Amino acid sequence: MLVTIDRSSSQSLAEQIAASVRRNMADGTIRTGDRLPPARALARSLDINMHTVLRGYQILKDEQLIELRPGRGAVVTADAPAQALVIDACQHFIHLAQRTGMAAPDILQLVSAHLKPAV
Repeated sequence: MLVTIDRSSSQSLAEQIAASVRRNMADGTIRTGDRLPPARALARSLDINMHTVLRGYQILKDEQLIELRPGRGAVVTADAPAQALVIDACQHFIHLAQRTGMAAPDILQLVSAHLKPAV
């Protein structure tokens, strides 16, 4: 698993860690049931604070992509690879829409207009 951060980015380090892990899930590098590196080890390899890594892992937990198990670490959940791809695509879409000047209500309206009812 490759986790990269860009210290010059306006995105927080925790968000960058979550995004990096998400990309690894989406491209199949990380699969269901895999364990993520211990926060302490990842923090050491990235030369950042362990709590920053834990915040990144918490983001992934909130998105239901991983489970945080005391004593066992962070484990990828069953639906995580597919969900990670969708979350990553949504975040990219939102970023592009905001860069063009679209406000949140306009973005939501655009998405709603393109949703088709399930058959």
